[in-house]
Formats: sequence, structure tokens, C-alpha cells
Amino acid sequence: MSDAERLLDVDDLRVSFRTEEGVVHAVDGVSFHVDRGEVLAIVGESGSGKTVTGMSLMGLNRSPNATFRGRATLKGRELLSASDAELRRVRGGEIAMIFQDPMTALNPVQRIGDQIVEQIRAHEPLSKAQALDRSVELMERVGVPRAAERLRSYPHEFSGGMRQRVMIAMALSCSPELLIADEPTTALDVTIQAQILRELDQLRRETQAGVILVTHDLGVVAEIADRIAVMYGGRIVEQGTLDELFYDPQHPYTWGLLGSITRVDRDRPGRLPAIAGLPPSLLAPPSGCHFRPRCPHEFDKCVQRPELEVRDPAQPDHCDRCWLAVEDKRRLRVVDGEIGLAAKQGKVVA
Repeated sequence: MSDAERLLDVDDLRVSFRTEEGVVHAVDGVSFHVDRGEVLAIVGESGSGKTVTGMSLMGLNRSPNATFRGRATLKGRELLSASDAELRRVRGGEIAMIFQDPMTALNPVQRIGDQIVEQIRAHEPLSKAQALDRSVELMERVGVPRAAERLRSYPHEFSGGMRQRVMIAMALSCSPELLIADEPTTALDVTIQAQILRELDQLRRETQAGVILVTHDLGVVAEIADRIAVMYGGRIVEQGTLDELFYDPQHPYTWGLLGSITRVDRDRPGRLPAIAGLPPSLLAPPSGCHFRPRCPHEFDKCVQRPELEVRDPAQPDHCDRCWLAVEDKRRLRVVDGEIGLAAKQGKVVA
């Protein structure tokens, strides 16, 4: 896409936090972009840096012990160095976020309707009655029954799934240009999950909004994403289009994620597939490739840090951080006739 269609640019984002045990390098040199009308999915295990990346763009994890480096520009406006007052004007109207835990994101002592109305009126010159009408419409769109009545309820009177729908309604209330959805369908049943995904897809089609979908659910990714960035240990280890990541994955960690999906068109396995070991400690990550201690294909060169680069000239938009040759990757990723990660031999060091 041309630069005129570029909505968000993130370049070499680094986020670290000083703790009593040392410095946690939560995000380590992450770069990506989002164009208008595009859905970028950021996937990976818990602790890979996905949520910290989204919170940093919103300026919600600023604290005396946090350090930010790099650049993040929304329509040319720098976000990382913006003042708190500038970010308050941007949040909600231009960039919004669906939080993973609605119980801690919603104000427990304010009615749901008051919270949605407050956000709408902070960005648009509407009367309270007009804002309430829009709130009812939004609640109905995300599947809340008796929406007009439930606006008078408090967060604790909703189930977890209903609170998640309220968070989605709030995020959509001002039709933001960039929506960061952090596990937006985690607490929802599959029927409502499909409905929410349709709403997100409709939002980006109607308003040409960009969407960053933070998730570990590759089924959700397959439904809506245009491009995928796979994060591990604070870094993006592979990035490409939906088809490239699903049909020609180049990083062993991505193979493990794809191989961990249970197939409904196959006989149930005796043991569910999983990636051996645990994600690395970001206080003292392993040298070189962060996935090295869990990778069955580790070799001598893996102690050197691989950069996120194009490895196959035939796929100029497909990048990964793995020293294996492309031909070897395509051979090694096939396990029992499917894409997956072979078992790690010997002891796995977490």
C-alpha cells in the first residue's frame, strides 16, 4: 500500500521495566505497520509481549520504572513521546482498545450506561440523551439483551462474557481509526464470538479502520486477519500474510503453534500436541535465538541473534528469525504428514 494509506508505523519499539529482580525486557525491537482497513494479528503465548506492545501504543503502561525506545506514529503523530494530555485526546476517538480483563477495566462504582456515555461525549458534541441512544444501539450490536434496561446495571451484575461485550461496545462507540483488540473473544461462547468478529470486520469495512488483533487463538486469526506477526520472548519471530503463515510457515515456533491446534476432521490424538518447555524469562533471556532452548532443530549458529529478515526472495513480505535454510525448514516442519514441531530430544531448559 502507498504511504497515503498507512495508518500506524511502529519502528524498533523497545519497552523495559525495572523491578527488584532486575530489568525485564518486555518488548525487544518490534517493528510493524497497519494500513487503513487492515487487520494485523499479533499472536503468541502469554508473556511474549503482545499486550505490552498494545498498551505502549495507548500510553497506558507509563510509570517511573518503565523505559520506552523507538518510534510509533499514528497518521504521522508520535505516540511514545506524546504528553498525557495529547494522548487523552487521541484515546477513544482515534485509537481505542478492547481490554482483556473487563472487570478491572470497567469502573465498578459507575453504571455501564454512564461509562459509555462519558466516552462518547468526551469526543463528540452530543447531548446525554443522544449518547444514551447510541449506547443502546451499541449494546444491541454486540448481543446484550434488554440493552436499554441493562445500561443501568453495574459491572458486577454482568457475567464475564457480558462484561466483555460491554468493553467491545465502548471501544466501538466513537468509530476509532485504529482499534487494538486484546483477546476480545476469550470469555465468549463460539456463537457470540462469531458475532463479535463480524462486528470488527464490519467496522473496518465501513470506516476503513485499522485493527490490531492480539490473540493466541489461531482460529480467530484465520477468520479475520490480513497479516500476522508471531511474537516470542518480546520479539517478532515471523511476519507475513495470512496465507504465508498458515501454508508456508518459516519459524519453528510458528510450526509449534499450528501443530497445537486440535483438528476436528481427524481422530482424537492420545496426547494433545504441545510445545515442550516454557517461554523464556525476560529478566535473563537466552542468548541468540530466544526459542533455541525449546527448539528440536537447534544447531551451533543459533547462539547468534537472528534478525527479522526476508529469507525467501520469492516472498518479499514474509520475514522470520531462523538460521535454518528455507529448504530445510520446509522439510523439517512436516510431522506425521502435517505442519508441526518435532519432539525435543533430551531435557528442555526453560
